[in-house]
Amino acid sequence: MNPTVISTTKAPAAIGPYVQAMRVGGLVFTSGQIPLTPEGAMVEGGMAEQTRQVLENLKAVAAACGTTLASTVKATVFIKDMNRFAEFNAVFEEMFEGHKPARSTVEVARLPKDALVEIELILAVED
Repeated sequence: MNPTVISTTKAPAAIGPYVQAMRVGGLVFTSGQIPLTPEGAMVEGGMAEQTRQVLENLKAVAAACGTTLASTVKATVFIKDMNRFAEFNAVFEEMFEGHKPARSTVEVARLPKDALVEIELILAVED
């Protein structure tokens, strides 16, 4: 199977030598998204605002594959401060509209551009 690059202008362009997502068969693997606007500016605000922007970016990548966040089978979450997990989790639950993917959440020392949160997804899509 040959991987296919997934790209959209409705999410920020990659800021390094990687792509927004790769599709292999019925799976899409997204790169980690941080709270950048599609124009590449960091979003203002705290954990809730940053989480919402990250998930809007991932929603746009999912749409570029013809699907939604409800196709997520696995989310990997990196947050700067586990004490802010409840704020993160409230937005995550809202944005996933009742869908509950498998998920790992880890606290990290630092994220690109000093973001508070970064999320990557694995989505199942129609072949």
